[in-house]
Amino acid sequence: MSINVLYRTTATATGGRDGRVATTDGALDVALGTPKELGGAGVGNNPEQLFAAGYAACFLSAMKYVGSQGGHAKMPADAAVNATVGIGPRSDKGFGLEVALEISLPGVDRAEAEALVAEADAVCPYSHATRGNIAVTLTVA
Repeated sequence: MSINVLYRTTATATGGRDGRVATTDGALDVALGTPKELGGAGVGNNPEQLFAAGYAACFLSAMKYVGSQGGHAKMPADAAVNATVGIGPRSDKGFGLEVALEISLPGVDRAEAEALVAEADAVCPYSHATRGNIAVTLTVA
């Protein structure tokens, strides 16, 4: 499979979970901190928060794209995606992630909302990247 790349970005991390991450264009510069639950001080953002924010925004954009293509419900202006990312030790080795996406499409018929979400899951690049690698649960609220 090949893709026609339309945009690239680069981020550099220093100091690991208790350091910084910044994009080379200077648009993002975040102080990182390990969550208390993982033995840190809980000050600063962490990679799981950044992943949750990115996945939520990307999935909502995928829903907007699908909705704009016709054949699906129109996206309400107050549509939202709540992404919850969990991290913990794997039974074999290392750590693993899980993701729960809760999708809110106010005023959209449930069956239509579920069809839109399923199609968005098929086109979202985050969904492509995670499919078969981590547990992702999609729930239409």
